[in-house]
Amino acid sequence: MKKKKNAQNQIQLNKNTTVRPVALALEKVLYQPFKVLDKGFIRIVDYMGNDSSIVQAARVSYGKGTKKKSLDEGLIRYLLRHKHTTPFEMCEIKLHVKLPIFIARQWIRHRTANVNEYSARYSILEDEFYIPKIANLAEQSSSNKQGRGKKINEDLAAKIIKILKDDSTRCYNNYLWMLNENNTQGYDETRDSLSRELARINLTLNTYTEWYWKIDLHNFMHFLSLRADHHSQFEIRAYADVLIKILKKWVPITYKAFCSYMLNSAELSQEALQVIKELIKGKKVNKNNTGLTNREWEELQQLLK
Repeated sequence: MKKKKNAQNQIQLNKNTTVRPVALALEKVLYQPFKVLDKGFIRIVDYMGNDSSIVQAARVSYGKGTKKKSLDEGLIRYLLRHKHTTPFEMCEIKLHVKLPIFIARQWIRHRTANVNEYSARYSILEDEFYIPKIANLAEQSSSNKQGRGKKINEDLAAKIIKILKDDSTRCYNNYLWMLNENNTQGYDETRDSLSRELARINLTLNTYTEWYWKIDLHNFMHFLSLRADHHSQFEIRAYADVLIKILKKWVPITYKAFCSYMLNSAELSQEALQVIKELIKGKKVNKNNTGLTNREWEELQQLLK
């Protein structure tokens, strides 16, 4: 770990000049790891473009946009509001992410990025495991098959934490034994070692992995709109919360528009929009006359409180 920190410090000491557009707030935190969960992190490795790059691409022009920031902001908000996405694809970011395997499997479903993951076929994974805090343990939701319900009582939660720790350690020790690596018994010359690509299948899903993840700004915001949503799983939402802070440093004008039109907004169906129009007119609305399903009606009620 000390070697990694020294290498990181050396990179940060290197000063380069460039004529490319830069994000000054992002430059200050390049290569700096942002802690996530208990042992995870996100680190910015590289990026291309800033707010002015979006404006430049939209107008297909030279320079850094217009002299008035308000004009650039108005254009960016217009582009995002009307879903003109290609100018945002001109900006990219590359991140180094350390995350539990079960979160990585959710994350990788977003197939709009370039990913290179640490290979357990080639290298040996570290004995690092995600163990949730007691406060984050909850029962299965009765209304959502992929969500959490009320919190589990502390006695049961403590037992669950112990099981998670014991299983993680036991499986990892068996992993090392199959590899015939330096575990408690040491290397045994009298027996064969199982290949790494097979030994890894014994590891628990809370084992940490790492990858480089490169994505354009348009797909980055789409990822965040889903994974920063309160319906998303807590653990991946913890990563999304850090990514939103990075977005703000990278493209502050676009970040504001993102919050307005993607993060803190809602899309309405034709039927839901008609309900709102009727309510604005002061009319009472009967669900049976709206064309909405029960679930759509409930969601609209929650949205309008």
